[in-house]
Amino acid sequence: MTGTALKMAITPATPHVDRRVALGSLVGFWVFYFVLNTARMAIAQQDNQFEMMGRRTGVVLIGIVLSLLMYWVLRSLEGRSMRTLLTAAFLVSIPASIAYAFVNFAAFYLIAPTSSMMSEMAMMHAKHESVLEVITDSAVSWYFFVAAWGVLYVALSYAAKVGQAERNAAAYRAQAQAAQLRALRYQINPHFLFNTLNSLSALVLRHRTEEAERMITNLATFFRTSLTNDPAADVALSDEIDMQRLYLEIERIRFPERLSVVIDVPEELEDARVPGLILQPLIENAVKHGVAHSSRPVTITIRARAINDSVHLSVEDDADGGAFSTHGGGVGLSNVEGRLAARFDGAAHARHGLRDGGGFRVDLTMPLMRDA
Repeated sequence: MTGTALKMAITPATPHVDRRVALGSLVGFWVFYFVLNTARMAIAQQDNQFEMMGRRTGVVLIGIVLSLLMYWVLRSLEGRSMRTLLTAAFLVSIPASIAYAFVNFAAFYLIAPTSSMMSEMAMMHAKHESVLEVITDSAVSWYFFVAAWGVLYVALSYAAKVGQAERNAAAYRAQAQAAQLRALRYQINPHFLFNTLNSLSALVLRHRTEEAERMITNLATFFRTSLTNDPAADVALSDEIDMQRLYLEIERIRFPERLSVVIDVPEELEDARVPGLILQPLIENAVKHGVAHSSRPVTITIRARAINDSVHLSVEDDADGGAFSTHGGGVGLSNVEGRLAARFDGAAHARHGLRDGGGFRVDLTMPLMRDA
C-alpha cells in the first residue's frame, strides 16, 4: 500500500451507519408494530378486522416515511458528537410523533369511522375531551416508540465510529510495523559490498576478467532483486535461498579455497513464506566471522525443516573457535531478531550459540505460511 493510499485508509470520510442496516431497522420497527397491534386487535375480537388492517397498513407506511425523514436528519449530523446526535434524535422525534398521531387519528376516527370508532368518539365527547387533547395524548405515547428508533440509530452510529476507530488503529499498527520492518531491512550491514568491490578491483588488476564479470553479474542481480522487492513483504523460501546462493557465489570468488556451501531445503518447503533477506545477515556473519578469520576451509550449511505448524531455518558454520560469538551476536543477529518480532508479534524467535566441535549456529523458528 502506498503512503497516499494508506493515509486515505486511515483518514476516511465521516463513518455512517450502513444504509441497509439503518433502513432494515426502520422497517423492522414498523413491521413489529403492525404485527403486534394486529394480533392485539384480533385477540380483542374487534370488528372489521380486514378493513382495519388496510387502514393500519396505510398508517404504517406514513410512519415509515416520517422515520425516513428522521433518518435523513440524523445521517446528516453523524459527523457531530454523540451528545449532539442523541439530542437531535429526541428533538426530531417530537414533530414526527405529533404528525403520526394526527395521521393515525384521521385514518381511524375521521375517515369513514366504523361503529366502534363512532362509539369511542361519543365517549370522548362525554368526557369533554377535545380532538387536540386526544391527538396530544396519542403523540406522547407515540413519542417513545419513535424516539426508540432514533436512539437505536444513534447506537448504530456509535458502533460505526468505534468500528472505524478500530480499523484506523489496525491501519496505524500495520503502518508502524511496515516502517519498522523497512528500517530493519535497510540496516543490513553493507560491509560485504565494500569487500566485494575491493575483491573486484583485485580481480581486474590481475586480469581475471572472467571471474570479475561473474562477480559483477551476481552483484548486480543481488542488489536489483533486494532493492526492488518490498522490504515488508514475505517471499517464497525458494526465492530467499536463491538470493543467498547469489550472495555466496560472490563470496566464493573472494574465498575460492576456503568457502563451501551446503543447502538442505526439502522440496515441500520451497513455497513456505519467510521475510525477505531474513537469512542474509546470518550468512554474512558466518562469512565475516567464520570464513574470513579461518585458515582452513569452512562449510556454511543452510537447512530448513517443518516442525508442526512452524518452519525451522538454521545457518551454521564449522569454523574454528566460533569467532562470531566474541561479537555478542553482532548487529546482523539483532536485526534478524527485531524483524522476526516486528513481523510475527512474538510468534517467532531466534536462538544462537556455539556448535559442538567448533563453529556457530543460528536457529530461526516462525509460523509456517504458504502461498494462497
